[in-house]
Amino acid sequence: MQLIETTQEALRLLFVGDSELWQIVWISLKISIGALLLVTPLAIVAGYLLATQRFPGRRILVVVVQALFAFPTVVVGLLLYMLLSRHGPLGSLQLLFTQTAMVIGQMLIAAPILIAFTLSAVQGADARVRETAIVLGAGRVRTALSVLREVRFGVMAAVFNGFGRVISEVGCALMVGGNIAGMTRNMPTAIALETTKGEFAQGVALGIVLMTLALSVNFAMSWAQGAGDQRR
Repeated sequence: MQLIETTQEALRLLFVGDSELWQIVWISLKISIGALLLVTPLAIVAGYLLATQRFPGRRILVVVVQALFAFPTVVVGLLLYMLLSRHGPLGSLQLLFTQTAMVIGQMLIAAPILIAFTLSAVQGADARVRETAIVLGAGRVRTALSVLREVRFGVMAAVFNGFGRVISEVGCALMVGGNIAGMTRNMPTAIALETTKGEFAQGVALGIVLMTLALSVNFAMSWAQGAGDQRR
C-alpha cells in the first residue's frame, strides 16, 4: 500500500511541475551535457591517435585506458577532492563543492569510455578509407575526419555510453559537489539523500526520470549501432 501511495505522489510531483524536482533534473542535465561537450572532442582525438599511431608505450597506454573504463567513480571523487580541497595543490582555485568541480569529475569519468570506444571503432574501420584519403593527397586532419566520418556511429555509441555513465554516477558527484540544494544537488545525490531521510516520493520521481533517460540513451545507441551495421 505504501509503495502505491509513494508512486502516486512521485507521479504527482512529476506532472504538476514541482520546481525543486525539476531544478534537480536541470542541474543534472546541465552538468552532464556540459562535461560531455568539453571532453568529447579531446577524447575522440586521443582515441583516434591511439588507434592510428605507433609510439613507445602505446600498448601500456591502451591497457591503462581500458582499466580506467571501470574505475570506481568514488575513487575519482576522492582523488579530485584531495586536489581541490583547501590544503590540496589546487585549493586556491576554490572549486570544491561547485558545479565546475562536478563537471571536471564527470569529464574524468567519461574520458576513458569515449577514448576506448573511439579506439575500437577506428581500429575496426576499413583500412582502405584511410589509405584512399592519403593517396588522394588529404592531410592528417582531412584523413582523420574521413575515418571518423566512416565510424561515426561507433563514436555516437561512445557518447551515449559516456552520458549514461555520468548522468547516473553518485560517488564523485557527492564528494566534490557536496549535494548543496539548488547548486550541486543532482538526481543521483538527491535520490540518496531522500532515501536516507525516509522520504521516498521525490526519490522515486527522480528515479523515473533517470530510468527514462537510460532507456532513451539505450534506444539511441541501438539505433546508432543498427544504422552503422546497415552501412557495412
